[in-house]
Amino acid sequence: MNNPTDLPSCITATVVPDSRRLSFLPKTFGRLTMKVEQEVFSQMAELCADYRGGYWHFFELSNGGGFLVLASGDPVKISVEGNGYAGSVSAEAAGIIVTLFALSHLAFRYSDADMLSERFHQLRDFALDHPEREAILAAID
Repeated sequence: MNNPTDLPSCITATVVPDSRRLSFLPKTFGRLTMKVEQEVFSQMAELCADYRGGYWHFFELSNGGGFLVLASGDPVKISVEGNGYAGSVSAEAAGIIVTLFALSHLAFRYSDADMLSERFHQLRDFALDHPEREAILAAID
């Protein structure tokens, strides 16, 4: 008999349609919506020397979490000074990385740490089954 913990998590990510963009971030991040969004942009600027802004897609996770992805679709060079990681990842993996960094940093600054921690772990659970898992985990280590 299989142990349930051995089964794939089956967490799915879906692009948030334009009709729900305005409600998605507040639903997912509550009163810290603007802080989370700004921190994601700041983390991208810090971790990607080539980042110059742009349009971002929002992704909703089937486990209640979410993340942001730069819409360019081009590979992204990420460099994390704190742990020595440097590599090129997909835009989706870069979005996962910078959203995880943003949630972690904000959890130390705001009283909503439980919600931010929950969102971090929901996204990390998704990242564990991502095709670029190794790069994501190396970047956030």
